[in-house]
Amino acid sequence: MVLISKILFFTSHHGFYTVILLIVFFVLLSYVTKKVWFLIPIIPLAILNGFGGQFINAWFLNQYGTESTAIITSDVETNSTLNDMYIHDYEAIVKKQDGKYTSTFFSTTTAAIYPIENAIRIPRTEVSFPVKYIPGYEKNIVILYAQSEQGQTELKYSKLAPINSAKIKYEADRTNREFIEEYISALEDYIQYYDDENYKSKLKELKEELKHLK
Repeated sequence: MVLISKILFFTSHHGFYTVILLIVFFVLLSYVTKKVWFLIPIIPLAILNGFGGQFINAWFLNQYGTESTAIITSDVETNSTLNDMYIHDYEAIVKKQDGKYTSTFFSTTTAAIYPIENAIRIPRTEVSFPVKYIPGYEKNIVILYAQSEQGQTELKYSKLAPINSAKIKYEADRTNREFIEEYISALEDYIQYYDDENYKSKLKELKEELKHLK
């Protein structure tokens, strides 16, 4: 597992050198075997690593890693951009199983984040957040963003947004069955995650309104 983690760390953090190694490996293989078709995998593998290297790394670490915590100690904005946003270079310290810390690094484009989604979310500096790694190579980490304080706050906000939208519609027209049902659905979804007596009471009230609505 440690060897796999080291390989995935290298390939996801050093894309250019990975391509060079792929070229050298398959060219030598083709030369030794006298088979030209061994050159075919170079481009597909290079593309796969370029677009999915960090995602493969994130999946592997989340699947087989040990949970711990890390703290970002440095956040430096670079001159490079991704989707019109500046890429950041980060340094962090990772808590090992013995309680001591070790250093690591990653960037906006190389960070392994779980759950895997079409978004790059990095925790704030100086705040402890959950990670996973393979013991023996703590340098390679996956950020468990959904479990972090920021991730939990964003999740709560995302669950509140449909409630607020439905509430506005409902208060504009309290006799609209569709608006009441939308409000109820949003409240039920929220209560699945958060035990809030006020929202439970409102949900009960709305269900009674719906029963008596003609």
